[in-house]
Amino acid sequence: MRLFFLTPLAALALSACSLTPPLVKPAAPIPASYAESAAPAATETAADLGWRQMLLDARLQRLVDIALENNRDLRVASLNVEAVRAQYQIQDAGRYPAVGANAGGVRQRGADATVQNTFTAGIAMSAFEIDLFGRLRSLSDAAFARYLATQQGQRAAHMALIGAVADAYLEQRLAEEQLALARQTLLDWRQALALTQRLHGAQQGSGLDVAQAEGQAATAEADVQARERASLLSRNNLELLLGAPLPTDLPAGRPLAGQPVLTQLPPGLPSDLLARRPDILQAEYALAAANAEIGAARAAFFPRLSLTASLGFASPELGDLFRGSARSWSFAPQVTQPLFQGGQLRAELQLSRLRKDVAVLQYEQAIQTAFREVCDGLAGSATFAQQIAAQERVVAAARQRQRLSQLRYDAGQDSRLELLDAQRQSYAAQQALLDARRDQFKSAVALYKALGGGLEE
Repeated sequence: MRLFFLTPLAALALSACSLTPPLVKPAAPIPASYAESAAPAATETAADLGWRQMLLDARLQRLVDIALENNRDLRVASLNVEAVRAQYQIQDAGRYPAVGANAGGVRQRGADATVQNTFTAGIAMSAFEIDLFGRLRSLSDAAFARYLATQQGQRAAHMALIGAVADAYLEQRLAEEQLALARQTLLDWRQALALTQRLHGAQQGSGLDVAQAEGQAATAEADVQARERASLLSRNNLELLLGAPLPTDLPAGRPLAGQPVLTQLPPGLPSDLLARRPDILQAEYALAAANAEIGAARAAFFPRLSLTASLGFASPELGDLFRGSARSWSFAPQVTQPLFQGGQLRAELQLSRLRKDVAVLQYEQAIQTAFREVCDGLAGSATFAQQIAAQERVVAAARQRQRLSQLRYDAGQDSRLELLDAQRQSYAAQQALLDARRDQFKSAVALYKALGGGLEE
């Protein structure tokens, strides 16, 4: 009787054999350093910076807080983690015996017309598979690796949400500042149109000047409408990411010229990406799951030993059911050896190997993608500052030209067409400067995310 209780535990101890091949990760298919990073690697990388240290705008920080609390995609990612964890627990439970209590009674009439009663009560273990070749252990390992991969996917979604909110906020700031510039320009050009019309009425200007001024004012009016639409669309996109309407008590935001985002980030080394980037870790766990499934497919070729057993009481009289003489037990081991399945097991093994090959390529691709994203961010970090400095000089020169053209036009030395061209050039230069500043900050956010930043607050 005691041997019966020890048998499952002993079987579990003996089921240490595993046919899962050793997991050998491929070498990272990237250089050892970033070509764009001439400076030596810093001891602290961008991933060590909390997102509040990266996003300097108090309004943007509040928006990120709201998004992390309410965003539906992030909630779905969190629920997926819980669902896959439950799947792992279900799979892992198959490695242990399922024991249940039962009680019942049977009353039947035999061939000799006698009626017999049988009452039973006890505990039973049904078809418990002793994992001699590690099939169940491999399946459990694969399920656990998938759970860890999903967990990393949730972390990647967390980082992606912070980056998306920052991008949407920068788009909104750009739209608002360009709208303000367009409205001020429209006001100036309408005043110029009114002055031109008065001069024409006083026989001091031509109809051509009036037509040019009207066309210029109409162009500014159309641009105002386009900027208003861009502002509304950026607000809608931001509210979608937040999962809630924009609050009315948000703190004032920084202008694009007020550095809302940190732009100088220490990149570290490419090898840091392997431990920092959740998408790379997700691909690595997916590779581990595919490798474990090979072990399960190999073990399927070998015999399976299962146990069915029960221990309890059986008696023809209900009152005598729990007497010592009514004790009963059964022990039924069964061995199953696959003989012919039409090539199914070999196909399953081949499929598991192919899936591992795919997982290897996806792991390498994740590393290469991460490396490229960092290089793109470093390229932006190295060039945007000089581009913006040059664009600021363009704006200053355009404003100077506009001022001088206005003086020459007022003095009758230049035509209206020259003044219009100077005004348009100044307006376009200012809009381009706003675009460049937005692009600089978006590039910095992309680099921060590419380096694995955004998980810490």
